[in-house]
Amino acid sequence: MLLFTHSSARFGTLFVAGLLFSFASLAQPTGKAAQGRKKYLFPQKDAESSYVQNVTKNTEEDQDIDGSFTRLGYRPYADLLAEITELRRIHSWADTTYQRRLAALPEGGILLVTMRRQGSPNANPSYLTITATTKEGKEVFTHTPAAGTGRFFGRDLYQAKQQIPFPKMEAQTLNVSIRDAKLYQTFEYQMTVPAAAQ
Repeated sequence: MLLFTHSSARFGTLFVAGLLFSFASLAQPTGKAAQGRKKYLFPQKDAESSYVQNVTKNTEEDQDIDGSFTRLGYRPYADLLAEITELRRIHSWADTTYQRRLAALPEGGILLVTMRRQGSPNANPSYLTITATTKEGKEVFTHTPAAGTGRFFGRDLYQAKQQIPFPKMEAQTLNVSIRDAKLYQTFEYQMTVPAAAQ
């Protein structure tokens, strides 16, 4: 009877160890997430934002394969100011309207983050963590967007967009990473902060 109990305990231990191993392997990222994103030999200019260069490969073809399309854009204060000045001229805004819009402009400009994911719950901006560091590696900005769901974009893709105020800084090139906690992927960029207009 003692021999049976000893072997049963050993079997139980092995069974539990096997279960834990299988659960651990399920929790690990697979596919492209496990391999990491491929990088360009040289950073590539973004098609929509002249201030941003893509370090990791991130094309619209990716969204059809694994729903991982993520784009970073940047609009400096000078561009935003020029836009509302032109809108004031076109729409004949009253001074109070213009002053209100002017006061709402972030001094450092805005980051524009676009994500396309498979399924509406996966297009949740709160899965993202945006971090900007200097060339020396000093962290100068970090942000996690508010939770939300994406809008239908086509097929099974949903798109979410965020405009994030950016702090005012000296002219420099920053390394920006966007970490997606759901996909276990990190998208990397180089962003040029232009000199402030005098």
